[in-house]
Amino acid sequence: KQVLLDKSTPHILYRWLGLAGVVLIYAVRVFFLQGFYIVTYALAIYMLNLLLGFLSPQVNPELEGPTLPSKSDEEFRPFVRRLPEFKFWWSSMKAVMFGFVATFFPMFDVPVFWPILVLYWFILFFVTMKRQIMHMVKYRYVPFSFGKKVGGRLRVSAFG
Repeated sequence: KQVLLDKSTPHILYRWLGLAGVVLIYAVRVFFLQGFYIVTYALAIYMLNLLLGFLSPQVNPELEGPTLPSKSDEEFRPFVRRLPEFKFWWSSMKAVMFGFVATFFPMFDVPVFWPILVLYWFILFFVTMKRQIMHMVKYRYVPFSFGKKVGGRLRVSAFG
């Protein structure tokens, strides 16, 4: 298993396309079963939590406390994620697979009015993303890098 994970590490696009395919298969299964909305809701909240870890810096400036003003505040500090891209992908893949397996057990098919869950999730998503974006603006960091100039051309890297 570890050998396959190590071989997949440099193939960022193909890994994320694979995850998108697995999510699509999961969504089709839930759609045709017309159930397992609680499992899907829990999966969506977990994926949102992973996204927040991916977008957050490893060292939170709010927790460091006040510092004396200096010129070093303006120094370039590289953005280091709390959750690296590979762990984000791997945790997402495991979560979707766990959710997929859960759809085979009727005890997880709790009857619920699913539009309420969708509404709750969207409210949670927008409130959380607003807070995250305000944090990015306040501490002046951008969690994405779109490449750097190498020999006069732009080398693209979507995940930093």
